[in-house]
Amino acid sequence: MDFSDLDGFDRKILNVLGEDGRISIADLARRIGLSKSPTQTRLRRLETVGIITGYRALIDPIRLGLDHVAFVEVKLTDTREAALSKFNAAVARIPEIEQAHLMASHFDYLLKVRTRSMSDYRQVLGEKISSLPHVSATSTYVAMQAVKEDAALASV
Repeated sequence: MDFSDLDGFDRKILNVLGEDGRISIADLARRIGLSKSPTQTRLRRLETVGIITGYRALIDPIRLGLDHVAFVEVKLTDTREAALSKFNAAVARIPEIEQAHLMASHFDYLLKVRTRSMSDYRQVLGEKISSLPHVSATSTYVAMQAVKEDAALASV
């Protein structure tokens, strides 16, 4: 199942859940214009086929003191599949790396790294990121302010 298989009710379910993942089935049904039973059936189907992959609390990292964000360009010495897989697995084990994207660019990966301070970031860069498999070079860009940061998808 992919986007083209979704009808208007499925899209409404996704939009509502993107705004409020804790909504009750009864309220969800009312908001999308179906009764409770078909809404629940559609929701289970969206979960089963992997369109909805889970539910979680959105936590404000700034209130936790994690307000230093850096974006790191990473160049690798080897970009064959085995090297990429090894790099990906190692990145997944570093909690400070919030996001990692393989890029079609003059560098290979873009990482979003969140720490408490510049000194904490320097330690993560020096001890963790620089020692990842096949890293040849990094460049850091420090974010001054998040203008828009939203984990939910835009309307589908």
